[in-house]
Amino acid sequence: MSRDIQITFDAHDPRALSSFWSDVLGYVIPGPPGVDLPEGADALAAWDDFLARIGVPEDQRNSKSAIEDPSGHGPRVFFQQVPEDKVAKNRVHLDVRAAPGLEGEERMAALEAECARLVALGAERVRRDEPAPPLSSGYIVMTDPEGNEFCLD
Repeated sequence: MSRDIQITFDAHDPRALSSFWSDVLGYVIPGPPGVDLPEGADALAAWDDFLARIGVPEDQRNSKSAIEDPSGHGPRVFFQQVPEDKVAKNRVHLDVRAAPGLEGEERMAALEAECARLVALGAERVRRDEPAPPLSSGYIVMTDPEGNEFCLD
């Protein structure tokens, strides 16, 4: 039997990092418990209102955040605030499938376009690895706004 998983990121700014990754993955920030958000409503504003209403101190309102696949198929991604800095290369990273079914220059052009979009959102480009058939189709290594490495694959 397979298991559902949740991916958890340690973060200095869970709210900002969850917003970045929701844009990368096409995920959504879910609304607070018991709150039905109308289409197009700002989920982060709804969370601010909810946390204030239940008495969470303002300095603790950015301690957690999450994003979910709107189709319900992908894993939930959770962001938790930690005080320490990231000091080494992550031992696990995400490969974001940004060019499914494409090969060669068409694939690399699609990866470059997605790389440009993510850089505009706050990511940094680290390097491009060219296709080396048959073992590698080529990819772009990047980091998110808090330095977590991931690949456009």
